[in-house]
This record gives sequence, structure tokens and C-alpha cells, in this order.
Amino acid sequence: MIHPWYAVRYVAFITRELWVGAFRVAVEAFTPGIATPAIVEYPLRCRTDLEVTFMTSSITITPGTLVLGIAAGTDDVPPTIFVHSMFGKGRAEVVAGLRDMEDRLLLMTRGRREAR
Repeated sequence: MIHPWYAVRYVAFITRELWVGAFRVAVEAFTPGIATPAIVEYPLRCRTDLEVTFMTSSITITPGTLVLGIAAGTDDVPPTIFVHSMFGKGRAEVVAGLRDMEDRLLLMTRGRREAR
């Protein structure tokens, strides 16, 4: 179930990320060398196909990030995504950004009680 208030907040968050990402990529195009590309493995807390699709789509439409692949989950192992990021000062920063996005997404799909 999609919670309308959290859906509006999530769309606003993604819109902001689109603008910030586009600006960072444009700056990189004119001043090469500031990008710090990395590929990270990120185990998801998303469980449904809808949540995984929203998460991977949100990452991929954000300039500067791209989902390279998805490892399917099982009953015991969560699905895992592999993300390429142009900007980030290390794995911890990239993972923190992904966790923030996933937290907001889970609020939208599960509500406050079940999101954590």
C-alpha cells in the first residue's frame, strides 16, 4: 500500500536528487577530475517486487548513479544491488545515501510502523 503523504515526500526527495545530481554531473563535465567513481554492493531491505523496482529505478534516474545488476534474494538472503556512483568519498558515503533513499521509499510503501 502506498501512503499518499510519504509518496509526495518521496517524489519531492527524488526531484531534489535529480536537480542536485544533474548539477554535479554538469560541473564534472566542465571541470574533469572531481569525480570519485565507485561500485558498491548494497543488500536491500526492500522485499516486494514493487519496492525493488522503485528503488532501482530511483537510483538509475538520478544523474551520477546507475544500478549495474541485481542479485535475487531468497528466504534467508535479501536481494542485493550493485550500484555505480560517480561521486562519493568512499563506500560508506555511497551506502549512507542509498540507505537514506531506501528509508524514504520504505516509509512510502510500508508506513512508519513497518519501515524500520
